[in-house]
Amino acid sequence: MPSALACWLRQDPIFTDPAKVIATSATCQGYLQAASRYGRVSEPFASETPDSMSQFFSIHPENPQQRLIKQAAAIIRAGGIIVYPTDSCYALGCHIGDKTAMERIRAIRGIDDRHHLTLVCRDLSELATYARVDNAQFRLLKAATPGSYVFILEATRELPKRLQHARRRTIGLRIPDHPVVNALLGELGEPLLSSTLLLPGDEVPHTDAQEIRERLEHQVDLILDGGSCGIEPTTVVDLTGPAPVVTRAGRGGLALFEL
Repeated sequence: MPSALACWLRQDPIFTDPAKVIATSATCQGYLQAASRYGRVSEPFASETPDSMSQFFSIHPENPQQRLIKQAAAIIRAGGIIVYPTDSCYALGCHIGDKTAMERIRAIRGIDDRHHLTLVCRDLSELATYARVDNAQFRLLKAATPGSYVFILEATRELPKRLQHARRRTIGLRIPDHPVVNALLGELGEPLLSSTLLLPGDEVPHTDAQEIRERLEHQVDLILDGGSCGIEPTTVVDLTGPAPVVTRAGRGGLALFEL
């Protein structure tokens, strides 16, 4: 096993293969806290020399293993950043309430608070908790989701200001169509704060999980390898004006917006 901080739980169903669980020094204690919170801990973690390496799970893209989904959710709750496959391309994700993890994503992407991050939601009812949606917008969202779109909408009062665009008080929202994401959102029971995995200097997102590992294994806490999922990002549609405005054409089709 590589020289790294190795974390495991004895007789813990959430960590079914302890010898393969490698975590960063920053999140090992977080695992303990998160697992304790959810009643998962019976023994303390063991550790070696900290080396800040990410975990790497090979997950089935159509029938994701529930044990891996549970581990991924625990890492997110503990403050970790994950790389995960979607119906457009790979993305970065973290807990919606973790400011430090959010800033880590911004640093990896090389973006500031004038760039929209995205709330990845399970369904329209969850989306409506965080964004103002009128009848016309709802009909459009219902027709387009789940799918490879991000919609820019006005934020509700329930959404913390740090998650909103610094000037516009808007938020990007997404309901993806991918089994891994759906399973992860179901396990979390809340949205995932996310951003396209497009690194500074790159023209297109990475689609090979091993290449992603080489680039980011010291910057993220988990990489979910769901195979190649494409290099075309989502289509971004601004719904804050009188008519939809496509600000980025991507995998999602444009026919719904009469463009």
